[in-house]
Amino acid sequence: MDVQGSVVMVLGGTGLVGLAVARELLPLKPRTLVLTGLTADEVEHALDDLREEADAAGVPLRGEWGDVFLPYEWRDAGRAALLADPAARARFLDDLYSATAEASVEESTLGVLLQRHRPAVVVDAINTATAFAYQNVFASAAELRRQAARGALDLDAVERHLALLYLPQLIRHVQLLLESARRAGTRLYVKIGTSGTGGMGLNIPFTHSEERPSRMLLAKAALAGAHSLLLYLMARTPGAPAVKEVKPVAAISWKRLGRGPILRRGRPVPLVDAVRPAPLGEAFAEPVPGALWTDLGEPLRGVFLDAGENGLFSPPEFETLTALGLMEFVTPEEIARTVVAEILGHPTGHDIVAALDAAGLGPTYRAGVLREAALSALEALAAEDGAPSVAYEMLGPPRLSKLLFEAEALRRAAGSLEAALAFTPEGLAAAVAARFDQDAALRRAALSVGLPILRADGTILRGPEVSVPPDGDLDRTAARGWIDLRPANWAHWLERLRAIRELLRREPPMERGSRSDLGPAERQRLEALRPGALAAWIFCVEDGGERRKR
Repeated sequence: MDVQGSVVMVLGGTGLVGLAVARELLPLKPRTLVLTGLTADEVEHALDDLREEADAAGVPLRGEWGDVFLPYEWRDAGRAALLADPAARARFLDDLYSATAEASVEESTLGVLLQRHRPAVVVDAINTATAFAYQNVFASAAELRRQAARGALDLDAVERHLALLYLPQLIRHVQLLLESARRAGTRLYVKIGTSGTGGMGLNIPFTHSEERPSRMLLAKAALAGAHSLLLYLMARTPGAPAVKEVKPVAAISWKRLGRGPILRRGRPVPLVDAVRPAPLGEAFAEPVPGALWTDLGEPLRGVFLDAGENGLFSPPEFETLTALGLMEFVTPEEIARTVVAEILGHPTGHDIVAALDAAGLGPTYRAGVLREAALSALEALAAEDGAPSVAYEMLGPPRLSKLLFEAEALRRAAGSLEAALAFTPEGLAAAVAARFDQDAALRRAALSVGLPILRADGTILRGPEVSVPPDGDLDRTAARGWIDLRPANWAHWLERLRAIRELLRREPPMERGSRSDLGPAERQRLEALRPGALAAWIFCVEDGGERRKR
């Protein structure tokens, strides 16, 4: 797409790759280029770095900071502070483990930033897999077990562990991203992902502990893969922006070469010296005896290669890491050029989402032919058997079974689309209720699979199992999985049927070309009120569940 005149946001724009992407975007003259970073200092330094080039290109720069994985009110305080506050931690967990993300968009840092700037293009250079995996669920689990063994396990420890489980965080992040992008009108989202191992296999010699490979590194790789699949699903979601992912599979270097104090996690490494040799037992006694060394009062200094978020590497470390046959490396500028090429619509062969699309085995012509044969054979078997083979509550959700049984009763009561539309809501509700009263086999089949029947007078027919127990809101419960014989539900069904009739009138017949997806057989099924056809229409149209790609 043409980014000239559009707002472009680079999440993680202060990092090694994000800054390179921002620099590569400037000649394309976006209306505004927004960079986000973790801290205000990071953002200010990045903006200063780009200022001269941005001014020359006539591109206004904006900066935002804060942790995009946290609620907006905690964006500066950070994750540790949030988890240390019992009330805030409880709210965070309530949101993390709730069913939907829509209500959280306005409170999330990501949602606030996207709605504030409404970018047409978002480039996400944050290493999401690292952010989640390095919370170290393994250490937390070990501590949880130790506390349980001592009988000292409390709510605080359990909540802290729940707050760092990887998959709930990743799932909620992608849900928030999708909803935030929808509301902001974002048209394109490009993720710069990771393989987790710099493209190396399970034999990777670079690790975070004595394990090889470390569990944290494998967790990072697993999350990176899960993230790609979630983005693949996001790309197939109606209303989502176009989604791409560029996944570097080598070490990413470098930002600069330099010499001076060696910083680790932003702090100077103290220069120390040993005072005296000590026996092994003394040297590693608990607590560690501080008298064995002395702090020389100055930082460790040396020559280094600044690898951005990955820290500072000594010359031999860089030489080892990038040696042929080990991790090797790719420059941030090459990644940035690939990302911008994808934004502009030039295929690079490096879009992971497109690769998954191409590699996936989708619906086939043969399956379509056999579907018609299977439906015909099933219809003949059902007519011969006589049992109401409507739904068995194994496909799910319970709402599907509810819709299928209601549609079957509707078909038996009215017979056709036009006949059903002649009813009033009250008349249709009464006719459908009569079917359940008079047709014991239909009623028993519904009750046996866990569907209660809510009668017009508010009384309930139920069996031993109930798929959707009452939750205090009768209308919501009934919509989720109860057969509802109240007139209001059948007024809703009549609205659906009118929409289907309008669809059948509007869609051109096959004789006028191949524009319509509705062939003669599907038209006939809708007109005949076939339960499967009606439920499919509801899932596609009313629930917005139609697949975006085949």
